[in-house]
Amino acid sequence: MTDDDARRAILASIGAVAPDAEIGQLADDDDLLDTLDLDSMDVLNIVTDLHRRTGVDIPERDYGKLDTLGTFIAHVVSLAP
Repeated sequence: MTDDDARRAILASIGAVAPDAEIGQLADDDDLLDTLDLDSMDVLNIVTDLHRRTGVDIPERDYGKLDTLGTFIAHVVSLAP
């Protein structure tokens, strides 16, 4: 999986879980929770949707590594088959 593939899948999952989020304005270093006003349940739903879309399984212990779009992308790419 490329960075662009991961970015598209993550943004699609965020859009599915938080349709009012302004993902078009999201920079790689923006804090996802603060910028998009997400909570921990939103993160869980995003990770679940992302798994459905890509098959990438992100362990719960790694959720703290998903704080920015850039780190989220890098982590998904590192876990992709």
